[in-house]
Amino acid sequence: MTPLAIAGLGTPELLIILAVIILLFGAAKLPELARGSGRALRIFKAETKGLMDDDDNTAGATPEQREIEARQQAELDARQAELDAERERMRRNDNA
Repeated sequence: MTPLAIAGLGTPELLIILAVIILLFGAAKLPELARGSGRALRIFKAETKGLMDDDDNTAGATPEQREIEARQQAELDARQAELDAERERMRRNDNA
């Protein structure tokens, strides 16, 4: 395997993929595409870090906080069930 292999792809495969990307997006759009991808990855990384921090915070929550969160989640679940039922009623009315 070559040292440039990424996910089992060798140099020729990566060059072919790069050529297809250039053909699809054009050379002028590549810097913009790279910037957008970088921003998306930074946002994704920040969000996943936030989720991990939330998990850590939940582990240290007091029983009262956990009870409040459970009550809020139950209310959200009930509201979601109401919305789903309303959506289904509207869908049936549209088909009738």
